[in-house]
Amino acid sequence: MWLIVAVTGALWALWFSHRYAWWRPVTDWRRPRILMYHMVQAHRPGARFNGLRVTPESFDAQVAWLRAEGFTFFTMSELWARWDNLPERAVAITFDDGYADNLHLALPILERHGARATVYVVVDRHDRDWSTYKKAHHNSGELAREAKLSDDELLRLVASGRIEIGSHTLTHCNLAKTPEADKRHELVESKRALEDLLGSEVRSFAYPFGIYGPDDVRMAREAGYETAVTTVEGIDLVAPRPEPLDLKRVKISGKDSMLAFVMRMRGGRRGWKK
Repeated sequence: MWLIVAVTGALWALWFSHRYAWWRPVTDWRRPRILMYHMVQAHRPGARFNGLRVTPESFDAQVAWLRAEGFTFFTMSELWARWDNLPERAVAITFDDGYADNLHLALPILERHGARATVYVVVDRHDRDWSTYKKAHHNSGELAREAKLSDDELLRLVASGRIEIGSHTLTHCNLAKTPEADKRHELVESKRALEDLLGSEVRSFAYPFGIYGPDDVRMAREAGYETAVTTVEGIDLVAPRPEPLDLKRVKISGKDSMLAFVMRMRGGRRGWKK
């Protein structure tokens, strides 16, 4: 019996170490964390994209932990403006796509904890299932049915004083499959459309699906963006300065436990590979 217990305990310890990589050294807290979210809402039974849905309870606990641990919250433009003089434990919360729950569920939590965030918005976002632009078999229409922010709701986000709006292209196109002229149109015209709506400059950008290459970085710079975030998991150095149009993020999954979230904050990833 003792042998079974010992083996079971050893296997559990190996699984736990692989899943959470608790032994990995903590990344210097002077290096800012840029967090990647999508939705803040309850999971849906059997849904494909529940990993994009962080429940309101989990999001509240995560933002409360950041506040309790002494993090200072920045929008992306604020973060880059202060890059050479950031406080220890700086964090930028970002949301991709432009879901309505960013206003109705995420913003009240941010307000309660005195936090700020950046929302990257697809301009032509309504009734569009961009998941198929990456993988054709993702054709359930699940993301198309998700409520997206209206223009009035975008203005309400900005009026809160806690949200920066960035561009996520016109249509959430797959840049790897888009001709150069069309890519430039997506970057330039999405920026212009959002600026016309908001009456202020749009400085921040997020690459759809995190798919991009050196030419896309160049075009983002030519379009006038100051920063662009990727889906490359990690935590950038403060010095030497990183390329501001090629910034890493810490992926926050709706399937993460609180322990997984803390591990991601420590090292940029949840476990050995994730």
